Amino acid sequence: MPAPGTSAVPTPLEVLERYYQALLDKSADDLADLYAEDAVHEFPFASPGFPPRFEGREAVRAGYRAAWGAGPARVEEIRRVAAYETAEPGVIVAEHVVVGTVPPRNARFTVPGLLILRVDGGLLTRVRDYMDASGVAGARDAGGSTHR
Repeated sequence: MPAPGTSAVPTPLEVLERYYQALLDKSADDLADLYAEDAVHEFPFASPGFPPRFEGREAVRAGYRAAWGAGPARVEEIRRVAAYETAEPGVIVAEHVVVGTVPPRNARFTVPGLLILRVDGGLLTRVRDYMDASGVAGARDAGGSTHR
């Protein structure tokens, strides 16, 4: 989706930046708006209490709205380790580390992850979201939900 006042289709790397910003803002709407209507978002490393996939933009919106609304975890930083463009057009691989806190004790959490994003026409059509399930569980034990 182009930025207001422009007609350019965002590149996969620009979509990745918008994805990270939506995570930092904890905005399920901004995140879902990056997805094609029939997109699929998969979580190959299962996290207890979280579905293995979302099918469709509205499922992404509802799933993230519920997850982010269920816990007090605050994402404070997304450390971008690397982003790799692949030989397949529209596909990128991104490594990152999500860092945040869980109130009220302000327990810190660190969750490394890897994303494989397929972008077509400036929209996400498929996301494979690999995150450290033990890091998520540790943050939950500290007092909140940490799913990005």
